[in-house]
Amino acid sequence: MKSKEEELLDGRDEALKQSLSWTQALLATTSPLAQQISLSQVQQISPTALAYLGDAIYEVYVRMFYLLPLQRPEAYHRLVVAQVRAETQALHLRSLIPHLRDTELEIVRRGRNAATGRPKRLDPEIYQQATSLETLIGYLYLTDYQRLTELLQILNLEKE
Repeated sequence: MKSKEEELLDGRDEALKQSLSWTQALLATTSPLAQQISLSQVQQISPTALAYLGDAIYEVYVRMFYLLPLQRPEAYHRLVVAQVRAETQALHLRSLIPHLRDTELEIVRRGRNAATGRPKRLDPEIYQQATSLETLIGYLYLTDYQRLTELLQILNLEKE
C-alpha cells in the first residue's frame, strides 16, 4: 500500500521523491525540540536570538540537502558555504517574499531592524536581508514547523 506522499508523487521523477522524503526526514528529526517552547515565550525572544537559531537550522538543512549523493568533504564544504553565505541568503529571502504571510513579513522586518554590526566586506542591506531570513527560519522553527518546511522547499538549492 502506498503512502499519501507516494500517491501524490506517483509518476514523478524518482529524484524528486527522494529529495522530498529526505527533506521531510531532516525536518522531522528536529521538530520535537521546538515543541517545548510556548508562543508567549517565543514572542519574548529577540530577533537576534531567533536569527542565531535560524542560522543553525538553515545550515543543518543545507548540509542535509547536500549529503546525498555521497561526496568528498571538500565538495560538501564548498556546496554548503555557497548556500550559507550572506549574499545567497539575501537572494533566498527575496525569492520567498512573494510567498510570505503578513505575520512572517513582520518577523522579516524585525530581523532586518535588529541586524547590526556587519562584516566589512558586506553591503549593509545584504547583511540585513540575510539576518532577516535567519530570523524568519528561527521563528518558524519554534512556531510553525510545517510552514518552515513549505518555505524551505521553495528555496532554489541546486545539486551539482
